[in-house]
Amino acid sequence: MKIGTEEHKARFCEAFIASHDPYDPEALPWPELDDAALARLRAIPFWPEVLHTERRAGAIVEAYGATIGDPLVRRAVLLQGFEEARHARLLRLMIGRYGIAAGEGPLDAVSGDLYRAFADFGYGECLDAFLGFGVFQIARRSGYLPDPMFAIFETLLHEENRHIVFFVNWMAWEQVRRGRGGAWLRSAVAMRYYLRAIGRLVGTVARGQRANGGKDFSATQASVFIDGFSLRSLVEECCAEHARRMGRFDPDLLQPRFLPRLGAVALAGLRLGPGARPRRR
Repeated sequence: MKIGTEEHKARFCEAFIASHDPYDPEALPWPELDDAALARLRAIPFWPEVLHTERRAGAIVEAYGATIGDPLVRRAVLLQGFEEARHARLLRLMIGRYGIAAGEGPLDAVSGDLYRAFADFGYGECLDAFLGFGVFQIARRSGYLPDPMFAIFETLLHEENRHIVFFVNWMAWEQVRRGRGGAWLRSAVAMRYYLRAIGRLVGTVARGQRANGGKDFSATQASVFIDGFSLRSLVEECCAEHARRMGRFDPDLLQPRFLPRLGAVALAGLRLGPGARPRRR
């Protein structure tokens, strides 16, 4: 299959549309949590940021989708917008059900270059998903919350997984359509957007520190979930989970590659660097 062709477009759009799950957040099997589990859930300080991100995501994707002329691509992007908005509904429901302190501020209007806003969002979602896969697996293995609660979060992560596969294929198809489809040029564009995404993540962490009295809850602070945590263990989990989850998709479609490769380079350095030790289990 040649990237950027009508066949490519049909494959990534139709796969995304066909895999949509029409669930209702209110109908999910929300578990009853005991006092200890409630305290752990409420202690996680990133819920306001996550809710704002999902609300913003739905607005960006819906706004960009409305500008797309191709009917199949438009349908797929608008479906993603619906799913992003549903993520916000799910989080809002969870916050209310379990008494989590997470207020909602106003959203800025989506305006300006909507193509760039959608691309920025997509690469940011690739970064968030890569890190989230690892943190989720560490937290689940540690039993930080009851498994039925992780089953709820798995619903979100699976959709994020679908979104990033759809996005990298859309981005490649779109660049070919715009006459910028060379592999080296696509890689350069991806690098630029990933650097922007990393910069935004650093800003998010800084805001989280200020909002939580200097306490950071970035992915690199996942030691809250497991004894013996290290940066190496986090990167290993992120790479392993990314590979496992990507194995569910059509191998002919493009998949996010930059972050797993960056993770592999980081792991090589961590394993060979001074003071490197066998991973603690």
